[in-house]
Amino acid sequence: MLSSQDIAVIERVRLGHVATVTPGGRPAVSPKGTFVVLDDQTIAFGNIRSPGTLQNLGHTPQVEVTFVDAFIRKGCRVRGTTQIVRRGTAKFDEVFPAWDALWGDLAARISALVLIKIEGVKPLSTPPYDDGVTEEEMVATYKAKYAELYP
Repeated sequence: MLSSQDIAVIERVRLGHVATVTPGGRPAVSPKGTFVVLDDQTIAFGNIRSPGTLQNLGHTPQVEVTFVDAFIRKGCRVRGTTQIVRRGTAKFDEVFPAWDALWGDLAARISALVLIKIEGVKPLSTPPYDDGVTEEEMVATYKAKYAELYP
C-alpha cells in the first residue's frame, strides 16, 4: 500500500522507471512519464510509444517501478502485477479521464493504460540523510547543481 509520502512523490514527479522482463528473460527498464495514482493500491501509466514494454508485460506481467524526486533525493520502489487496458474498452473509458485532465492533447496519443496492482512498496533515499542532512539542505544542494548544469 502506498503511503501519503509515496503518493506525493509519484504525483509530483509522474516519471517512473519501469523494469520488465523480456520474453528471452533479460531485464529491460523504460521511463514512463504519465503515471497516475488511482488509489493507495493501484498506480498506472499511459502507453504512448512503448511496444517493447507492452510485449514484455504480455509475457511477464510483473513489474518494479522506481520514482525519485531529483531534488529531495527520496522516492519509492513499487512492485506489482500489471493489467493492460486498451483504448476502446469500458475500463479504459472509466479510468482515462485522469490522463485527459492532466495531459490534454498528449493524452490523445495514449493507446492503452497499464494498471499496476501494488504488491509491495519500499522507500528510497540517499545516504546523506543517514548523516542528518535535511530535505531543505538537499533541495538547496540540487538547485545549485542544476543551476550550474542549466544556467
